[in-house]
Amino acid sequence: MIQLRNLYKWYDTGGQRTFVLNGINMDIEEGEFVSIMGPSGSGKSTLLHILGMLDEPNEGEYCFQEQDVFKMKEKQRAHLYKTQIGIVFQAYHLIDELTVYENIETPLLYQNVKTANRKAIVADILDRFNIVAKKDLFPTQLSGGQQQLVGIARALVSKPKLLLADEPTGNLNSKQGEEIMQLFKQLNHEGMTIVQVTHSEKNAEYGSRTVHILDGMLQ
Repeated sequence: MIQLRNLYKWYDTGGQRTFVLNGINMDIEEGEFVSIMGPSGSGKSTLLHILGMLDEPNEGEYCFQEQDVFKMKEKQRAHLYKTQIGIVFQAYHLIDELTVYENIETPLLYQNVKTANRKAIVADILDRFNIVAKKDLFPTQLSGGQQQLVGIARALVSKPKLLLADEPTGNLNSKQGEEIMQLFKQLNHEGMTIVQVTHSEKNAEYGSRTVHILDGMLQ
């Protein structure tokens, strides 16, 4: 599903290159559940953002379902991102002006899902995440944990082929965290490919394999 070849990401600081990613080569098969681990500043989130087409490397190749992502036109890439990929951000990235319901509904609007279908799908996921009572609230009226649940619900509502999750349980209590990881495991069994960045050994064990990154290099 994914092939990364010789990915480099750097920043120029005072005439020196500071490498965030340093020659990453990686394959991810369809249906895998990959956990990426490494200390803070090791390049985990940058790698995830490149996989999610939110960032570009300075050098290297990224093929997604046999398509060269960085040779695509912007419109093609945006379509691919909106229809195939769900992302759980560490910092939520909910839209403050939209209610919980509207935030979760947004990916379905991108996919032109009909109104009646949208309502049924959103109602189902609100129920699944036990946030029906919060549907008319705005993100600023929610706790960090509630915002995290809404972010996860939004990422999953369109049933993406690839789910990218950056510390998905970081703001949840242990019970909620375990429920989310069990849900990820179930979705993975149903065929969803998942890549998660985590500091938690326990969460990493839900994956089918763990990849370690240090100083921008896979170990």
